[in-house]
Amino acid sequence: MSFNIDRQTLDELNLLGKFRQGSVYHLFNQVKTRGGEQLLDEMFRSPLENAEAINQRSSIFLYFQQAGFRFPFDVQQISLMREYLDAGSGKSAMTALAGTFIKKMLASLTRDERFKKIVQGLQATIVTLGKCYAFVEREKESGPFAASMREVFGILSEPALNKLLNIDIYKDLPVQTLAQYDYLLKSRYSASMETVLRFIYEVDVYIAVSEVAVKKGFTYAQALPAVKNLLTATGLRHPCIDKAIGNNLQMKEGSNVLFLTGANMAGKSTLMKSIGIGLYLAHMGFPVAAESMQFSVREGLYTSINVADNISLGYSHFYAEVVRVKQAAEAAASGKRLMLMFDELFKGTNVKDAYDGTLAVTESFADYQDCLFIVSTHIIEVGEALKGKANIRFVYMPTIMDGVVPRYTYRLAEGITEDRQGMMIIRNEGILEMIQA
Repeated sequence: MSFNIDRQTLDELNLLGKFRQGSVYHLFNQVKTRGGEQLLDEMFRSPLENAEAINQRSSIFLYFQQAGFRFPFDVQQISLMREYLDAGSGKSAMTALAGTFIKKMLASLTRDERFKKIVQGLQATIVTLGKCYAFVEREKESGPFAASMREVFGILSEPALNKLLNIDIYKDLPVQTLAQYDYLLKSRYSASMETVLRFIYEVDVYIAVSEVAVKKGFTYAQALPAVKNLLTATGLRHPCIDKAIGNNLQMKEGSNVLFLTGANMAGKSTLMKSIGIGLYLAHMGFPVAAESMQFSVREGLYTSINVADNISLGYSHFYAEVVRVKQAAEAAASGKRLMLMFDELFKGTNVKDAYDGTLAVTESFADYQDCLFIVSTHIIEVGEALKGKANIRFVYMPTIMDGVVPRYTYRLAEGITEDRQGMMIIRNEGILEMIQA
């Protein structure tokens, strides 16, 4: 089973995107190696579903953070090592030796660079393995990453590889010795070298992400079994917004629906995105933008925040919203434990239909007690009609009036707002005067 999330949710929460400014991936992409970046991408695309695995990964990030490690490897040397190992060797020691002799002869007779690359690649490998050995030898006895360190230490302690670590890379090596180690590393120890490189890439990711956590003041969430159906957080905020206001959140069994109201620009959508991003990062075992957070593991995350029309399918804005709600209903009806969030249901239709639709859909979704739901709306009358549902908690984002100018606290309050500043904002912008002039 994999964590279920669709393209629309990924886009609405701006989770992925290496070159996408403001994306959550871009925030954490501080790795130094190409392999580290590939591993980071893998983690972002494959959130964990097991509470133990999530907490284990979080503990490793915290361990690296508290240890204050700096990346102990040379990036260029790692690239040369990767290129060297990918080049391959002969099928036997004899063919490897013959191939090395030929490359050396060609290098002396022509401008053939292959022999030089073998030498440089072996040198880079020796340097990198030496630094790796020193790192794991020092840190292998304790901490949640100790098992991986001991595995790599065991590999590098094997006599043939340990002898390699003591070679003086600044001395010319006989062709026979070059060929011997070329074959050894690329054949006998091929799988071991991949394990070592994977370890280096993991170290790269753990250091980079933990440094982001320190810089941004992030913490690590505690994963709980799915049956608890709980999500609590203090100071939860959007990780990609500087000086974002944090909010406290509490959803639990018997109170699994959050009904959110507030004026335009009061912060409803940003709050929902903050919750979605925080929950997704928590499932990755990554640091979250909160003072503290606990969550029951979900099987998926589903949002409907920025639904647009679909010209290619002939969908109007309203029909696209209907289709999105249908998809969410199918996901909830599947029996999976999900987090589902809906921002301004049915804003593409008239107020009467939007009221009826929001009320009916919220009432129906509230019956799925194994899922967590957040619904926001401008139609505050829906909230009054829903007060009979015991598992719905009503919260709002306040607006404070400074004369005729609205100010926003971006802090959740209990209850249902009565704020309606739409016409006031229109008047403040002088639109009516422009039209009537």
